[in-house]
Amino acid sequence: MKPERREKIEEALFAPLVAILIAFVAGDILMLSFNQSPFVVWRLLLEGSWGNAYGFGQVLYKATTLSFTGMAVAFAYRAGLFNIGGEGQLAAGGLAAALVGFALPVGFPAILAILLGCLGAAAAGGVVGAVPGYLRVRFGAHEVITTIMLNFVVLALLNWFIATKLRVPETLHTPEIHAGAIPRLSAILPAFHGSAANLSVIAVIITAVAMWYYMFRTRGGYELRAVGLQPDAAEYGGISVRRVLFSAMTISGVIAGLGGINFVLGYKYYYEDGFAGGTGFLGIAVALVGRNNPFGILIAALFFATLSQGGLALNAFVPKQMVDVLQGVVIIAIAASVPEVQRILLGARKRLVDKPLSESAAAPTQPPAAAV
Repeated sequence: MKPERREKIEEALFAPLVAILIAFVAGDILMLSFNQSPFVVWRLLLEGSWGNAYGFGQVLYKATTLSFTGMAVAFAYRAGLFNIGGEGQLAAGGLAAALVGFALPVGFPAILAILLGCLGAAAAGGVVGAVPGYLRVRFGAHEVITTIMLNFVVLALLNWFIATKLRVPETLHTPEIHAGAIPRLSAILPAFHGSAANLSVIAVIITAVAMWYYMFRTRGGYELRAVGLQPDAAEYGGISVRRVLFSAMTISGVIAGLGGINFVLGYKYYYEDGFAGGTGFLGIAVALVGRNNPFGILIAALFFATLSQGGLALNAFVPKQMVDVLQGVVIIAIAASVPEVQRILLGARKRLVDKPLSESAAAPTQPPAAAV
């Protein structure tokens, strides 16, 4: 292996490994504060997640949606954009998939119905993602603000639509779909019986491979990364920065919208208000830990899903909020150890330190007092 490539791999692995190590140390301290043996608690966490087929199936199910939202964040970030609208894009994609499955007749070809449901989810997420993209390139509105606000707008509209138009009485979910259900893994491997894991995991792997190929093997991916690294230089080189930014936000929304198929087509077979449950926001942490690489994001999603599922087995020993604390520790540690974040923090510190000096140096000297 070439030294340059080995150095890049080591740099990519360093930050996540440091973050996980810090999380383990913080977890040990928390467990000792509850008079519990860290070894016993970690063993129970692994047994409740990877130690049996049901737990592992739940890890796969949770990791699938997290992978979609994480890749959505990472795709926009590669263009220098920060998409915080995954929650609304995910929910819009889930409702669109449900509407497609509900509109298709019973007996519609299964594969075609699944493809149409996926296309509906992708289109809805793409539309929601395109709105802040358009506002950014047309009016210069920052995507952080617009995506946050759009989350509230989209979720409120979807809640109104379900509550007034399409809900089953006494519930906040739609009727079950007629076609397009994605088979559960238990239909293939009976050991997964009872878990929500389904063949949407194949879709997320395909998406990861396609995203990696696009970013690192195509002209469009080169333009995407060029704009993210230095938009002025990219513009000078003939790249339309406005087009790249709009496309990046739209495709980011497409990826997040696809995450809705995991719950709607693969698990419940209907859309339920609030099903996202913060997964869109947690996708930001997944992208950060995965270093915005599709395959790194898959591993990071498995890590967070393991914490989430394993935490359910720890309720009798430690509060379930401990898992949230560990996730927060991982996010803070990764943010502190990622080179890009370090450069931003050092640059901000340098500006704060140097600014008073430069201002004092530039200040006009006091004119001498007039002679009496």
